[in-house]
Amino acid sequence: MISFVRGPVASLSLSHAVIDVNGVGMLVIATPKTLGRLHLGEETSLVTAMVVREDSMTLYGFAEEREREIFDILTSVSGIGPRLALAILSVLEPESIAAGVANGDGKAFTKVPGVGPKVAGRIVLELKGKLHPLSAPQTGAPAAAAPMEWKDQVVAAMTSLGWNERDANKAIEATLATEPELEEGGNVPAVLRATLRWLGQDSTRQKSGLR
Repeated sequence: MISFVRGPVASLSLSHAVIDVNGVGMLVIATPKTLGRLHLGEETSLVTAMVVREDSMTLYGFAEEREREIFDILTSVSGIGPRLALAILSVLEPESIAAGVANGDGKAFTKVPGVGPKVAGRIVLELKGKLHPLSAPQTGAPAAAAPMEWKDQVVAAMTSLGWNERDANKAIEATLATEPELEEGGNVPAVLRATLRWLGQDSTRQKSGLR
């Protein structure tokens, strides 16, 4: 098993990075938050989880060991695959996930597209007693992303959750039109939450192809 990769970033996309490990390009799928910390040509180190299936071997990368721990625990829940586990980590912070489980707060997980009440309840039920928060979830405002990067990170989050780039950009622009103050701060988690909320509030958007 590959537990970490280290090397210069050879390429970046909205959903993954390729790390040059001694001349071998290792494709690593990661959350927008993790990818947003990487820069082409710069040395980086990511802890990884390898998912092996009959027809594939896939590496998932994380900036912190805690994220990989949460990922591994989430994928132990019946019906939660690696893609959905990564989607949960794209929307919720690791300690928010742990707090949701510890407090029996299934609603916290329904913020993630693809996680309905039944799946959220299963997460809480199966992980109760197995996952504990290390500290209280952060309540302060996260640092704003660089002006040229924050929108790309939101788009990356949306595509990792199943939307295509065109629809993600359309939803983000519509959200910013209704909440223009979000654009000034470039707060990636806040814009992502607002966009998901905008999508969820109007069921007619499903008919226009946004879901």
